[in-house]
Amino acid sequence: MNRLIPVATLLLLLTACQSADEAPPAETADSSGQAGTQVQPAEAPPEAEADLLEAILAAQPDEAKARYASRHPGETLEFFGIEPGMTVVEGLPGGGWYSKILLPYLGNEGHLIGANYALDMWPNFPFANEEFMAEMSQWLTAWPLEAQEWAGDTDVPVSAFWFGSMPQELAGTADVVFFPRVLHNLARFQDQGVGNYLDAALADAYAVLRPGGVFGVVQHNAPADNSDEWANGSNGYLKKHFVIDQAEAAGFEFVEESDINANPKDQPSETDIVWRLPPSYATSRDNPELRAEYEAIGESNRMTLKFRKPE
Repeated sequence: MNRLIPVATLLLLLTACQSADEAPPAETADSSGQAGTQVQPAEAPPEAEADLLEAILAAQPDEAKARYASRHPGETLEFFGIEPGMTVVEGLPGGGWYSKILLPYLGNEGHLIGANYALDMWPNFPFANEEFMAEMSQWLTAWPLEAQEWAGDTDVPVSAFWFGSMPQELAGTADVVFFPRVLHNLARFQDQGVGNYLDAALADAYAVLRPGGVFGVVQHNAPADNSDEWANGSNGYLKKHFVIDQAEAAGFEFVEESDINANPKDQPSETDIVWRLPPSYATSRDNPELRAEYEAIGESNRMTLKFRKPE
């Protein structure tokens, strides 16, 4: 009899990259963006903070560090202006890849808030069987308890909410909302089930931020020439102009973009899904030559966009 895979493991796999049979039809992410300033990583934080972040990154497991060349966590957090003592909302924290960096970095004066997909959105995923949903229903209390174990010597508070159900007491409290590869599933399921999942998540991101707070997005970015029909999020990719339009419609101001997570080798066609690439290799598990081809490409081309809630 098959044993149930823990929710945390499935969440980690999902946020890392879904397998081919987990992904519905395709959606594109545009490599062309709207007007914005193309920038290099933001100005370095004060030396003590930079040293702290470097030490935390160095202390992560080898499995996590193996992805630094693709995820650039230090540069990404710096670009979004995340600093110790801040209140940060992390979208879809899953198994804690970023949480395990953020918790010791935010420190005792900080606050990490996990924001998960709405519970009624999860049945849209093929793997969400009855057992999975029973365990997922406990996430709101289970994840903060698990995350506390990742905080090391710090005593940083941890809390959580479902997208679409943000507690009113959190309104206006966050300095940064960080969505790492979160938006494609919200977009692809926007009109399914209860629906409006993308709109609800962006509304929560806006509401939870203080005036002047930063909304940071890292998202699989597809070529501009791919069709909008392919770009519904199901293939993992979204067009840059779509992301910017949606964020601005939610009230955010587009500030700037960075190429720190860009990978120009990733040029998907309309028969491709993002999960063909490492670490999933969803379409080449039995084809060593094809796997080697995808390994040479590396992880996906990702847009890194900074927005701000108006003062």
